[in-house]
Amino acid sequence: MNTKALLRSSTVMAIGTIVSRITGLARGLLLVAVLGTTLLGDTFNVANTMPNILYNLIIGGALTAVFVPQIVRATREEDGGSLFISRLITATSVFLGLLVLLATIFAPLLVRIFATSYVGHPAFHVTTLFMRFCLPQIFFMGIFALLSQVANAKDRFGPMMWAPVLNNLIAIVVFGWYYSKELSNTVETIPTSEIAALGIGTTLGYVAQAAVLIPVIRKTKIRIRPNFKWRDPELKKSIHLAKWTFIFAAISQLSYLITVNLSTSAAIKALESGITTGVGFTPYNNALLIFMLPHSIITISIVTALLPTLSKFAHENKPEEIHDQLVRAMRLVGIITVPSAIAFLAFGPLITKTLFFGISTADGNYLGYVLSAFALGLMPMSTNLIALRGLNAYENVKSQVLSNLIMNLVGVLISVIVAIVVPNKWVTVGLAAALSISYYIGAYVTIRLLKRYEIAIKIPEVVGFYLKLALLSAIVALPLFFVQSHIPGGNTLRLIEVLGICGVGYLVLAKFAKVEEVQNLLEVILKKRKS
Repeated sequence: MNTKALLRSSTVMAIGTIVSRITGLARGLLLVAVLGTTLLGDTFNVANTMPNILYNLIIGGALTAVFVPQIVRATREEDGGSLFISRLITATSVFLGLLVLLATIFAPLLVRIFATSYVGHPAFHVTTLFMRFCLPQIFFMGIFALLSQVANAKDRFGPMMWAPVLNNLIAIVVFGWYYSKELSNTVETIPTSEIAALGIGTTLGYVAQAAVLIPVIRKTKIRIRPNFKWRDPELKKSIHLAKWTFIFAAISQLSYLITVNLSTSAAIKALESGITTGVGFTPYNNALLIFMLPHSIITISIVTALLPTLSKFAHENKPEEIHDQLVRAMRLVGIITVPSAIAFLAFGPLITKTLFFGISTADGNYLGYVLSAFALGLMPMSTNLIALRGLNAYENVKSQVLSNLIMNLVGVLISVIVAIVVPNKWVTVGLAAALSISYYIGAYVTIRLLKRYEIAIKIPEVVGFYLKLALLSAIVALPLFFVQSHIPGGNTLRLIEVLGICGVGYLVLAKFAKVEEVQNLLEVILKKRKS
C-alpha cells in the first residue's frame, strides 16, 4: 500500500472519525455543562469509564491484537469465514453477557477499587448507581468491535467510523434534555430517576452503535449464526493468545486505576481545602477527550486501514515491506499530530475556554493546562500504536506485554511522585504530564522490539522528521502565542483566527520545505473535492 493509497483508505475513515469526534466533543461539552467539573461530574465519569476499563481489560485487546489477523485468514476460506466468525461471536457474546452480570452485582466493589476516596461519602452511592446503568455497555462494545473487524476484513472501513456518530447523537439528546431542565444537583441531591435517565440514555447509544453494523455484515455475504461448537483449533489459538492480551490490558488498567484514584483523591482533598477550580478526574478526562482528537482522526484511521496489509506481509514473511509501511504510517501521522501537539501546547487554555461552555474562566484555564501537559505525549503515543501494529501482524502479544509493562511502570512511578511532591492544585496537570512521558519510553521500547523481525526502524530519522514538522509549526504558532490575548473578538473568534492562521501557515511552510506527505495529502483532498 503506497502513500496515496494509504491516504485514500484512511481518508474515508478519517471523515467519519472527524464527525464522530466532533459529536463526541459536543457530547463531552454538554456533560460538563450538565454535571460540572467537580465531584458530581466525577461520579458519572468514573462510572461511565468503568465499562471501557473492564472491556479493555478482559477482551478489548484480544479483539484487536489477536482476532483481526485470524478473521483476515478466515475470510479466505470457502465459506468466507462464516463458520469461524459465527463461533467467535457466539463465544464472545456468552462471555460478555456473564461479565456484565458479574460486574453489575459487584459494582460497589468496583467503586471501592477505582475510587477509594469515595467510601463513606455520598459520591459512593451515586457512582454505584451510575455504574449499574452503564455496565451493559460492555456487551455492545464487544459486539461492535467484532462486527467492525469483520467489515474491515472485507475492506469496508467506513461504517465502523461512522457508527459512533449515532451513539454520540443519542447521548447528546439525553444530555441536552437534562440540560434544558436547568437542574442544580449535587451528589447529595441528585434523585435516582435522573441517574437512571443519564445512565440508560448513554447505554442506548452503544446499543444503536452495534446494531447499525448488522446490515453492513449481511452485505458481505458472511452468514453469522449462533454456533456453540467451540473446539475449533483456530478459536482455541485465539483464546490462548488472548491470555497475553489480558496481561497487556491488565497492566494498562492497573496504571489507569492508579490515575483514577490519585485524581479522585485530589478532588476530595481540593474540596475539603476550599479549592473549587476543577481538580480531579473530570478535568483529566475532558482534557484527554480533546487531546485524543487528532490521534483518533488520523492515527486510528491509518492504523485500521494498515493492519490487514501488515498481517498479509507477515504471513508472506516480508519484513522489509512491513518496515516501509510502518515508517510511511509514522510520517503520515506526524503531519497531523505534530502541529496539533504544538497547538495544544501553545493555546491549551484558549481551546478549553472556548469549547467548554458553562464553566468558569478559572476552570477553563485549568483544563487548558492539563491539555498542554497531554500535548507533550501526542507524537510518541501515535508512534507507539503504529509500532505495536507491527507486532500485531506477527501475533506477538508477549513483546507487546513487555513494552506496555515498561511504559506503565514509568508512568505509575512518575504519577506517584507527582501526587506526593506536587501541590494538590496541580496534581491533575502532573498526572497528564506523567502519561506523556511514559509514551516516549513505550515508543522507544516497541520500536526496539521490532528488530526481532528484522524490522529496523531508525529512530533518529523519525524523530528528525517530527522535529522538522515541529519547527515549521512553531514558526507560525510562537508569534501568535504572545499576541493571542490582544487579538480582537471573543474566545471563539480568537480561536478560529489563531488555528486558521496556524493551519494555513503550516501547510504553506511544509509545501515550501517539500514535505512529501503534506503534498500527497493535499493532492488526495483536492482530488476528492473535484470528484
